[in-house]
Amino acid sequence: MKNKRPLDPSIRDFFRLVYEAILANPFDDSRADVDLKLSGLAPTTARRKRLEKAIFEIRNRIDQIETDGRGNINAFNADDRRLVKAAYLFDFFYRYRQNFDQLIIDQIATGDNNIKVPFANEAFLFLRKKGFAGESTTRYFALSYQLRRAYYFMTRRLVGASPSMKKLRLDLWNNIFTHSIDFYEQYLYNRMEDFSTLILGETGTGKGTAAMAIGCSGFIPFLLKKKGFQISFTKSFVSINLSQFPEALIESELFGHKKGAFTGAVKDHTGVFGRCSPYGAILLDEIGETSRQLQIKLLEVLQSRHFSPVGSHISNRFEGRVIAATNRAIDEIRQQHIFRDDFYYRLTSDIITVPPLRQRIQENPSELDDLLAYTVERMMGQPSPELVQTIRAVIDRNLGPDYPWPGNVRELEQCVRRVILQKNYEGDIKSVASNDLKTQLANGIASGDLDAHELLAGYCALLYRRFGTFEDVARRINLDRRTVKKYIGEWEKNNRTDDTI
Repeated sequence: MKNKRPLDPSIRDFFRLVYEAILANPFDDSRADVDLKLSGLAPTTARRKRLEKAIFEIRNRIDQIETDGRGNINAFNADDRRLVKAAYLFDFFYRYRQNFDQLIIDQIATGDNNIKVPFANEAFLFLRKKGFAGESTTRYFALSYQLRRAYYFMTRRLVGASPSMKKLRLDLWNNIFTHSIDFYEQYLYNRMEDFSTLILGETGTGKGTAAMAIGCSGFIPFLLKKKGFQISFTKSFVSINLSQFPEALIESELFGHKKGAFTGAVKDHTGVFGRCSPYGAILLDEIGETSRQLQIKLLEVLQSRHFSPVGSHISNRFEGRVIAATNRAIDEIRQQHIFRDDFYYRLTSDIITVPPLRQRIQENPSELDDLLAYTVERMMGQPSPELVQTIRAVIDRNLGPDYPWPGNVRELEQCVRRVILQKNYEGDIKSVASNDLKTQLANGIASGDLDAHELLAGYCALLYRRFGTFEDVARRINLDRRTVKKYIGEWEKNNRTDDTI
């Protein structure tokens, strides 16, 4: 194409900012700063208004170059073409964002049956007019859908504006798209299966929701002839809680089995690894409770990407991502050798921590109101400010501002249900007592006031409150059941509480 005049310097500088905006993590403050520069508005302007004004200004600059007779990326030299391409893709993404969002909502409502994309012809015509052609066109279209899915699950399912929740969303975004969307698009968009992730967090914090944000946001190819994507993203995430199954059945649940492989195997069974989409992820929840033997088998899958059903010699390839979750702290995992070292290092391409509710509320007290509003709307099917106000009044009256929410978001959901049913909630007294016991032991260790006998008795009592049986405690600290029971009884007798055993 002739007449490849360079961009006007002012437009080139502006499009460089657009290029920065495309590369930035949307949950990073740097993206907000770029939007501010693009918009030309005051720093006090709300972030949404900055973005809308930036979109307007970008389209204005695009109109300027097209008025000049260059409405195609091929009308520019290589350096300028890269910047103009970024401007066109930015415009395309925000021009069709509502269409993509509606497609997400419709697909969730439809379920696993894949739906056609009604605006596909219009969107592809837009890109072709701008000079995009070939396989890259369908890739940009699929990438736009992926970006909107990731943003949807991180903003609509992970509620909260506290700094720790902002960091969680930022970390999840990087986990999906790496530190640079340009790097991801060039090299890794279809090669992320090698990046396993460990999600940490207390019970009830929402580790499963965070894992779903990753699992439902993988790259899914668009099929131009069928005007639809390869699969529904609702089929791209599979979860299993490993603590729910006895050791003898875990392999079957993970890898499947053939008929007759063991007593009770009356038909073939497909495990979660077999059900997981190559464009999705599998969540192995409660990974901290697995045996060394199972860790070896999982390590083999992570390394070779192959597995065989129980009772079969056929090797199947696993192409999805592996996400694991545990409520154990990272220090506990490493110091107590919960994982084999080789399994730990292969599992932790990335480590993401979901913050506890008490931390979120301490950082931002309004987080509690936001979560109540979200929970009520999800349960009722519509917003109910009056009900939120009623629930908040019960919380303020019965629990106070310093209640630690030991059950985290899951406890908050139960609190909402209890108030709806009984108009009352007293909190989780036993868990709070366990937290007090941790503090008591920590203070005794720090001051040197506990002897070895008292320390062991207190530790047994703490584990009993967490796991609930003498057998579990005995197994974890390598003592017999009667000794554990004796220690716990002594501690409770000498440290009488409201929830004595």
